[in-house]
Amino acid sequence: MSVESLVSQLKTGLDAPICLTWELTYACNLQCVHCLSSSGQRDHRELSTVEAKRVLDQLRELQVFYINIGGGEPMVRRDFFELVEYSVTPNQHGSGIGVKFSTNGAFIDAEKARRLAAMEYLDIQISLDGVDAVTNDAVRGASSYDMARRAMDNLAAANFGPFKISVVVT
Repeated sequence: MSVESLVSQLKTGLDAPICLTWELTYACNLQCVHCLSSSGQRDHRELSTVEAKRVLDQLRELQVFYINIGGGEPMVRRDFFELVEYSVTPNQHGSGIGVKFSTNGAFIDAEKARRLAAMEYLDIQISLDGVDAVTNDAVRGASSYDMARRAMDNLAAANFGPFKISVVVT
């Protein structure tokens, strides 16, 4: 979509939301004391890979610009990369849909950081709940601060564009 057509569409009104938040999973590898998402166990009603791709096709046809993946820890899904790559890659149903997601960083090793860095239309937030391990780990669990820092180091080493840090302020 060109800038001119986007401006024209904004003047006449949108047919679809610019951003859609999708609770991809409630499963999570942490037990944060403040979690508002009821995260923990995978919900038996969670969409299969095929169903999730159908939803992405519908969002693509509606010309949704990007999705914000929420819920628990999205990277616990075995099909996480398959779904993100499917979303950001244009196909017969339309252009790619940008993806933004928040993660505790547990699953971002060097190889996965390189894989994420190779994708376009991707925005990543690493969640922290303190400026040091003592504060953060009291909320998120032992070693979670080091895990998040390691994920940030891996993303930086893979030349992932600017990632964000998400913090809860109380």
